[in-house]
Amino acid sequence: QVQLVESGGGLVQAGGSLRLSCAASGRTFSTYAMAWFRQAPGKEREFVAGIRRSGGSTYYADSVKGRFTISRDNAKNTAYLQMNSLKPEDTAVYYCAARLVEVPSYTEGSYNYWGQGTHVTVSS
Repeated sequence: QVQLVESGGGLVQAGGSLRLSCAASGRTFSTYAMAWFRQAPGKEREFVAGIRRSGGSTYYADSVKGRFTISRDNAKNTAYLQMNSLKPEDTAVYYCAARLVEVPSYTEGSYNYWGQGTHVTVSS
């Protein structure tokens, strides 16, 4: 079993920044790929960013490319999502997810474990 706990959400003005954290426990962190998804009100959950378990490659949705950065610290069992130049359309609940393979997936059904989510609200 893997437990994931997100933190770092909040209210920020458009153009601002937030850094989300995802703390993992229960299994060797470096054995699984990590990803961030988000779900806006009235919309389906969507892929935001992913990172290989080795941390060597990262993947982004077109809507966040150039503004968001995913990273991980395997020594601290934590993944991060640095969000810059935030827009009102980034408002959502953000979830981290883990899958027990090398490469992250864009498909939420591919993930074995999920956190409870953290709210991000971007005001205009």
